[in-house]
Amino acid sequence: MNKIIILGGGESGVGSAILAQSKGFDVFLSDNGPLKDKYKVELDLYGIPYEEKGHTEDLVLAATEIIKSPGIPNYAPLVRKAAEKGIPILSEMEFAKRYTSAKMICITGSNGKTTTTSLIYHILKSAGLNVGLGGNIGKSFARQVAEESHDYYVLELSSFQLENMYSFKADIAILLNITPDHLDRYDHDMQKYVDAKMRIARNQTETDAFIFWEEDPIVSKEIKKLASSGRRYTFAEHKVGNAIAYLDNNEIDICMSNSKFIMEQSQLAIEGLHNLYNSLASGIAAKLLDITNDNLRHSLSDFQGVEHRLEKVAKVRGIQFINDSKATNVNSCWYALQSMKTKVVLILGGTDKGNDYTEIEQLVKDKVKALIFLGVDNSKLHSFFDKKVDRIEDASSMQEAVQKAYSLASEGDTVLLSPCCASFDLFKNYEDRGDQFKEYVRKL
Repeated sequence: MNKIIILGGGESGVGSAILAQSKGFDVFLSDNGPLKDKYKVELDLYGIPYEEKGHTEDLVLAATEIIKSPGIPNYAPLVRKAAEKGIPILSEMEFAKRYTSAKMICITGSNGKTTTTSLIYHILKSAGLNVGLGGNIGKSFARQVAEESHDYYVLELSSFQLENMYSFKADIAILLNITPDHLDRYDHDMQKYVDAKMRIARNQTETDAFIFWEEDPIVSKEIKKLASSGRRYTFAEHKVGNAIAYLDNNEIDICMSNSKFIMEQSQLAIEGLHNLYNSLASGIAAKLLDITNDNLRHSLSDFQGVEHRLEKVAKVRGIQFINDSKATNVNSCWYALQSMKTKVVLILGGTDKGNDYTEIEQLVKDKVKALIFLGVDNSKLHSFFDKKVDRIEDASSMQEAVQKAYSLASEGDTVLLSPCCASFDLFKNYEDRGDQFKEYVRKL
């Protein structure tokens, strides 16, 4: 019997284990760290053997196939040994796709992918389609394939998930943008990160669709190298190049070969330039899936947005507090600052992933009256921003950061948590960081 080893016991790994067992494989799950209690209960319930806090190397290397969780890099020593032995190493997406014939709508990008994925799911669900939501968001795709049955899946795919996808094909692939991120994972080589992102369009045929931003300088260059033959659809802020979705006189226009969709920009539920792009990309996908104009208009105007992404928390004495904890790279923070219409007290900092802050330098000079650096080591932030902003403070906890921001802000200002960095120095994850921000703001 084929032996499937699952490396990593989070949502992705446990979902993969459940699917592998349901298909009759001999399954074993191995995690280098401790497993969450809820996952241990599930594995026990399904009778799936596992180990935690370390890998039994001989056991792992006896695999017929390895399904690797996205958080484990391909350069991890055990993964390298498995590759040298010729053991196929797959992502959860690659494995789960074998067992479903559902249509795949897949979204990637350095920024905006969670919002766009959630928005497309909302559009399709509201139109009455039988649709699942997965990938880098929500319930594991593999788990849903094992336990549910959907006609469509809307999948958010990180570069990490794309790395070990080989025969997987997206019916509709969306690439929102490519800007530097996770360079610590890619040997600080931007091209390696770009190559991972471009895998979203891999294996597409002329019946498939590839949607991307017309003016993205990196994608425009990479598209020329692309071997797949998916039909290409682009969006842009204004009508340029081959864009079929754009803004014209404060109206959203999506011009398909057989129909035209028009909507006032003011009716969009989510604000800002980045959300215009997210809405345009979602609109093209919706029209390719024959969603009616009325259904699309309704969904674009009542979408609730995504937690921790430009989330309005509260107004305290005329000061607006906004939680953008999901901004874990510089470009995300650029979009957040770009959408601000008031003076800003900006909370930055965390685990630096090889960031270049020059991208936000001018916006910081124009809009930010005070900076608060929230991190274990703020030296890189100080060396870049010192003398560029009048007031700079350090904070070593979220409570301290919120209190200092409140004292530095005046009525009519915005306090923005948009950290540019990963959260692992002081928090469990970006959700924990955002939740703490909201908690201390509400205690003011």
